[in-house]
Amino acid sequence: MIEKREKFVKLAEGRTRLALEAVRKIGNLSNRRAYEFDEGDVKKIVKALRDAVSDLERKFGSSASSEKDVFKL
Repeated sequence: MIEKREKFVKLAEGRTRLALEAVRKIGNLSNRRAYEFDEGDVKKIVKALRDAVSDLERKFGSSASSEKDVFKL
């Protein structure tokens, strides 16, 4: 049986890698030769990511729950 710490480390490492890869892929959208976007779009994306990180910090800091948001431009 996997200990709680080992399970946490395994899941946290995998999920963090996936999240970082997703952020990198969002960064790839900055190629203006391939995509059209404006500063408002960028601000919405960055705000959504910052809000998600803030929510993550709150979850690790307390047992308060929050609603899951669906991101849309």
